[in-house]
Amino acid sequence: MKVDRSEVERRVEHFKEAARQAGVKLTHQRLEIFREVAASLKHPSAEAVLKALQPRMPTVSLDTVYRTLWLLSDLGLVSTLGPKRESVRFDANLEQHHHYVCVRCGQASDFESEELNVLRIPESVKELGSIVGTHVEVRGVCGRCAKEQRDESANRNPKETRSKERSRT
Repeated sequence: MKVDRSEVERRVEHFKEAARQAGVKLTHQRLEIFREVAASLKHPSAEAVLKALQPRMPTVSLDTVYRTLWLLSDLGLVSTLGPKRESVRFDANLEQHHHYVCVRCGQASDFESEELNVLRIPESVKELGSIVGTHVEVRGVCGRCAKEQRDESANRNPKETRSKERSRT
């Protein structure tokens, strides 16, 4: 299944503008890698993107595909499903619980929620196949990474930070 051509082109134009704004070089390989993901409804893996591109771009490497996909993720143009980057996490807690995952460092933390435990599964999901279990994965930037990000910003522009601090007092 493919995404409507006009929607793909809208996404590509958005990608081009985001790349320009971020000062990211817009290469032919990056454009084709993005176009492949933008046209798919299957949430392709890096390996699937590579396989789809190889007939028309035989010199593209898996490393280039991965680096481009992570760049696209960093730019907020694609999201990821499953574990952070290439790492797989293991959890011996088999009781019902949910996870908070930091999108920057990959830290995963358990949390409990009675409300989430009793979510009603929509019929549209049940039509895809049988359901053997559910859990919710909440993604965000953990407190430590958020502090590091604030500290990095402050170090980049100390004059602006001092001005903000003065305005708070």
